[in-house]
Amino acid sequence: MSLNLAKATDFCAALPGAVVDLKWGADLCYCIGGRMFAVFQTRDGRTPCEPPSFKADAHRFLELTDRPGIVPAPYLARAKWVRITLLDAMPQDELHALLARSHALIAEKLTRKLRRELGIEP
Repeated sequence: MSLNLAKATDFCAALPGAVVDLKWGADLCYCIGGRMFAVFQTRDGRTPCEPPSFKADAHRFLELTDRPGIVPAPYLARAKWVRITLLDAMPQDELHALLARSHALIAEKLTRKLRRELGIEP
């Protein structure tokens, strides 16, 4: 049940309007409309070495952080971001669903015009 980080980064990259950016020297940040929806720590700036941090629904934040291997994300917990600390904290399909939801939560905050430009909204 261990997470495959390469599959997770590929999943994030395939979401509509997603772009990847290297921030803070070693973090792969997946963004939409210039706003982050997932962050993977790396050692070399390319290959993720830690499970991701991502935004969660407010009503799921406490539920997720009560689980072993999931903690409030440093610096971003007040915005309801969580950080996975163990590769076996959840199955791959659940991680993909949570990453897609994070993407959707961030996309909801973008202007309608920008969502249309990114191909998220007709």
